[in-house]
Amino acid sequence: MTDHVANVSACDVETCSFNHHHDCTAFAITVGGSPEHASCSTFIDTSASGGLPKVLAHVGACQRSECQFNDHLLCDAENVRVGPGAEAADCLTYQPR
Repeated sequence: MTDHVANVSACDVETCSFNHHHDCTAFAITVGGSPEHASCSTFIDTSASGGLPKVLAHVGACQRSECQFNDHLLCDAENVRVGPGAEAADCLTYQPR
């Protein structure tokens, strides 16, 4: 089992309420999606600014059990990047086994 929590190193989804100058201000994100791609399920497209006053985002849970970084539903990657992909907010670190 992983002994660390993956940080969200960058977010390139300008329309997300948790995006603050390419950093994520959510406390933690959930990675969801489908086997073809992994998306950030925490993504919220609204004009309201959300999150914490500082950048601390981690991957709280990963629902993509087929990802090589998934370890007991936690992310074992050093860090993750979120950005546009198949959907507006995808986990760009996702790699199927």
